[in-house]
Amino acid sequence: MSNEETLKSILIASAKDFGLNLKPEDVVLERSKDPSHGDYATNLALRFGKSLGKNPREFANELCAKLQDPAIDKVEIAGPGFINFFLHANAMASVLEEVFRKGDDYGRHEPNGVKVDLEFFSANPTGDIHLGHTRIGAFGDSLAETLIWAGYDVTREYYVNDCGNQVEHLGHSIRARYHELYGEPLDLGEDDYHGVDLIDIAKSIRDQFGDKYLVDNQESHDFFIRFGIDAELAKIKNELENFRIHFDKFSYESDIRKNGTIEKTIAELSAYTYKQDGATFLRTTDFLDDKDRPIIKSNGDYTYFMPDIAYHYDKMRRGYDLLIDVLGADHHGYINRMKSALAMKGYSPDRLEVDLIQMVRTFRNGEEVKMSKRTGKAISHHELVEEVGVDAVRYLFVERAPSTHLDFDYDLALEQSSSNPVYYAQYAHARCCSLLVLAEDIGIDETGALLGNDYETAILKHIADFGNAIEGAARERAPYRISAYIHKLAELIHDFYAHNRVVDRANLPLTRSRLALVKAAKITLKNALGILGVSSPEKM
Repeated sequence: MSNEETLKSILIASAKDFGLNLKPEDVVLERSKDPSHGDYATNLALRFGKSLGKNPREFANELCAKLQDPAIDKVEIAGPGFINFFLHANAMASVLEEVFRKGDDYGRHEPNGVKVDLEFFSANPTGDIHLGHTRIGAFGDSLAETLIWAGYDVTREYYVNDCGNQVEHLGHSIRARYHELYGEPLDLGEDDYHGVDLIDIAKSIRDQFGDKYLVDNQESHDFFIRFGIDAELAKIKNELENFRIHFDKFSYESDIRKNGTIEKTIAELSAYTYKQDGATFLRTTDFLDDKDRPIIKSNGDYTYFMPDIAYHYDKMRRGYDLLIDVLGADHHGYINRMKSALAMKGYSPDRLEVDLIQMVRTFRNGEEVKMSKRTGKAISHHELVEEVGVDAVRYLFVERAPSTHLDFDYDLALEQSSSNPVYYAQYAHARCCSLLVLAEDIGIDETGALLGNDYETAILKHIADFGNAIEGAARERAPYRISAYIHKLAELIHDFYAHNRVVDRANLPLTRSRLALVKAAKITLKNALGILGVSSPEKM
């Protein structure tokens, strides 16, 4: 049982003497930032004192008189009724047993029964991945893993927009490149795709099918679109695999449009539709939106909003308790219109959450870099990852809140020093591994019986807080809080190493206890880095 669980059980048992039947979630425990205020604090007396007709500070005094446990060194009452707990050093060291018992699963919570569909990335299969997609991918995947570690049942989903004008232009662009290979003039419109990467796709068609599709008809039109989508999506999937992102499900807009699904959905929403200037509108203002939204254009084509509605209904029918969409910052107006559409079918708008991700700028030598010298185009996902590595991109793209703009510093990402946060964290892990190898003949006292100085206690406290950090990051949809946790743990490891002789062959009992601390820190750091999709090298 962790220290938090121990304290909660003590408080719940003591509160029963006052007629309070509390559950663990009713008891709020916070780690004290200032060691002089103890190890943990609770506002229990403030929350429930008045309901008992007691002054909170008076209730805190009465409650403290009943708090007896070997783990507790002392308790103090602060302010209007906060209770501060000071734990015995051996109680802090008890977390080691849990770390060693759970190993790679240390910090992982029990399943909470909540099913979540997390849809993110979803880049259109029409060209290279840009850095906005990179940030969405890094954030979305880290959020998924954070939620999984917090006990949620998460499905990572990618929505493939394989219908509409963009894929029409893709098909026409590939057709033009294909005809060019047979000596015809290049026929590309202003809105077509001019990237030379489509030449390779056209060559692949020529090599597999020869001149079969030189005749322009409906068959060749559909073929170029589908072949192009499949080729571009295969390229995206390869980039995702290299970026350590996997999806559990790929959903296609073309499938959503099959079997009259959209037509049936519009019929179901007829009570909220009206026509204006030849277009069909949905009365989203009846719910949360600031204006009504068109779902069918005056020319009879669907707006992109209509297939999205049917897609979200499909996700709800699959039995998810919560839908999370991770989108670019330009989708702000999308949120309330989709929540309104869900409400029209009787779903609570609260069952949809949308995280908006701000844009990325890249800098080198203090100056913004917009174009690649190598390609002459905007810096692509592939180019950035190839140059600075997956670990640096994953970590640095997640460490800031998604609501803030991200300025990515090439120089910092490549720097091997404490200024580079991912290098700093990975070096802490490698340092732990080196110490364990250096002293592998000494053995480890997994009880940590002789730990107790300030540097050792600080690490123990932080390790003990890992589960809470995961829970908080999941609750707030904030994987960047895991980055903050990692940086602090790395800092504590480096400080401990700098101020203590870890391997002291003249004092083997203390060394064995300190090696237990090193091992526990290594396990925790590896698990935390893994949540962000960052590796844990054993040597650097």
